[in-house]
Amino acid sequence: MAGETYYADTYAPAERYRWTIGVLLGVGVLVNYFDRVNLSVSHDALVDSFGITPQVFGQLSAAYSWTYAACQLPTGVVLDLFGVRKVTLWSVLIWGIASLAAAFAPGIIFFFAARLLLGIGEAPTFPANAKAVGAWFPSHERSLATALFDGSAKLANAIGVPLLGLLLLEVGWRWSFGFTAVLSFGYMALFAILYREPGRFSMRNVIRTPSLVPGGDAAQIIAPPIPLGQLLRQRKIIGLAIGSGAYNYVFYLLITWLPTYLAQAQHITLQQSFLYTGVPWLVAAACGFLIGGVLVDALIRNGYNASTVRRTVLIGGTICGLGILGAAFAHTVSGALICITLSIGGLSAASPVIWSLPSLLVPNTSTGKVGGIVNFANQISAILAPIVTGYTVGATHSYTLAFAIPAIYIVIGIASYFVLLGRIEPIDVREALQG
Repeated sequence: MAGETYYADTYAPAERYRWTIGVLLGVGVLVNYFDRVNLSVSHDALVDSFGITPQVFGQLSAAYSWTYAACQLPTGVVLDLFGVRKVTLWSVLIWGIASLAAAFAPGIIFFFAARLLLGIGEAPTFPANAKAVGAWFPSHERSLATALFDGSAKLANAIGVPLLGLLLLEVGWRWSFGFTAVLSFGYMALFAILYREPGRFSMRNVIRTPSLVPGGDAAQIIAPPIPLGQLLRQRKIIGLAIGSGAYNYVFYLLITWLPTYLAQAQHITLQQSFLYTGVPWLVAAACGFLIGGVLVDALIRNGYNASTVRRTVLIGGTICGLGILGAAFAHTVSGALICITLSIGGLSAASPVIWSLPSLLVPNTSTGKVGGIVNFANQISAILAPIVTGYTVGATHSYTLAFAIPAIYIVIGIASYFVLLGRIEPIDVREALQG
């Protein structure tokens, strides 16, 4: 296929092992997101323990994202310098300590500090995973490889909310945070045993540039790292960051407020809300894996234009995200769940495409930095979503405005994909280096 070269011989010796790496990254995100959803599950228990208001809970939910966002751009630089293995091991150690600190927090200030530390520890996760996929997988397998770890974020909500919710109801919120700490340290040991940098199987420093040869066939060139400042000026990367930020606003609104929304707005018990919350996330995990992963890679392998396939899923899935607006006017639990499931299901189908793009737009020497840029935009949304939702719900005693705001953001994200991102193809490295 024009414009795509798979380099099968380069990857063949590592074929089995690279899928082990893919699953390993997925397990890490699963554990990672247990830490994140633990807070939303513990909403009522923290209110009872610390006497917090909806506004304070919104700020507490965003605390993690402040440090997470602040670390994104430097994290990308560090990843490109030191590699995935070293950075991830330190990352998991820090987030495990943060979870343990939250379990023993004597008051809200200490708990707030533990959430800030958690953001520092988990900051490299998605940029590191995007870099690992770019190094280990050829382009026609990257959507599925990305879906393995991206889908785990949704699966963590489907499994984690009811599991941690029942654990909380049985033994208390401190034990649920202790449980995630134990899982984190277990994953650190597993990663240390299994993950290795790809070495000679890697295609680091190589970018596929179809325009270099007649007929559009890809050619290899040695690609030096692109400075962060130059990457921040690239229209495609800006468009990707804006669209991804729109997706992440909805994602974090639902992570932090969905159980509370179902309990308060739809008038069901907290235990029921924990169970119902799993439904949209199960569908989301399936959509991410089957549509954003399996279907995208299958269509590309069968000769469909890679850019067209990825853009269709990316934009179509993001359009489905507008379903969040329907939840603002839903009067029944089933109606609310249908709208929310449509929204997060579509966005989850688009998400593996989003996270496959850093390694498709730039060479692996710059993938960490692009992942950091995208995740920086994501975390601005992650900061705003819980805080804005907390203040709007507190001020209006309704979720209508809280769900209308992300719908507007989604429209802006769709426009950015059309106008700024455009065709999905590598940026011109020489032009980027020249500024």
